[in-house]
Amino acid sequence: MQWDPGTYARFGDHRDRPFHELIARVGAVEPRGVVDLGCGPGNLTAVLAGRWPHAAVVGLDSSPEMLAKAAVQAERLSNLAFRRGDIADWVPDRDTDVVVTNAALQWVPEHRDLMRSWLRDLAPNAWFAMQVPGNFDAPSHALMRGLAASARWRDLLSEVLRHDDAVGQPSEYLDIMLDAGCQADAWETTYLQILPGEDAVLHWVRGTALRPVLAALPAPEAAEFELEYAEMLRKAYPRTPRGTVFPFRRVFAVARKSE
Repeated sequence: MQWDPGTYARFGDHRDRPFHELIARVGAVEPRGVVDLGCGPGNLTAVLAGRWPHAAVVGLDSSPEMLAKAAVQAERLSNLAFRRGDIADWVPDRDTDVVVTNAALQWVPEHRDLMRSWLRDLAPNAWFAMQVPGNFDAPSHALMRGLAASARWRDLLSEVLRHDDAVGQPSEYLDIMLDAGCQADAWETTYLQILPGEDAVLHWVRGTALRPVLAALPAPEAAEFELEYAEMLRKAYPRTPRGTVFPFRRVFAVARKSE
């Protein structure tokens, strides 16, 4: 699946805010190694490099397009590097003291088992911080799935969209962290995002949730699907003079490995 860094960054302030609230709960002082799993265009990985200037900070992503954008960040920070790879293949090394993954694990079906493995292998006192979208039951996603399952689209889009098991509840991630012997904190926040412009919610999902659909369809069919979906979104999220209110639930969890 191809990613478009420009489309993803269109609502940067809204997309970045959960990251900053997540890492505010990470208390590491002088970590040796910091890893950002699913780093995307790298602008937030650069925040980690600025916060911990003596750490070796690495951003990992599978998208060449995102990593091409991220390379600019590495040019200005000597302790920052980026690497192409699959989150599912990553393992912590002995110097990994902080792991951050922001809005990425929802794309990894086996991420709960991976978390158990990562927490087991992390060094004592290491930190693990994660955030995933928790809005798979929201109209934006429910309407997309319903349309994909309709007679017109179900043969072309069968099993393209995941939802029921994409992410867990905060309590599930808390249990995984506590079972690993960590001090842990988990919570959720629903942001009432006000998006500007026409078809604002459509533009938002183009950067993330809609991408598997667009990737699975030839261009004419993708345009047809998007046209029908856009009309549904306008009814579900009516535009107002102040913009379009788009509620977005996110799930957070932070763990510190015990000594």
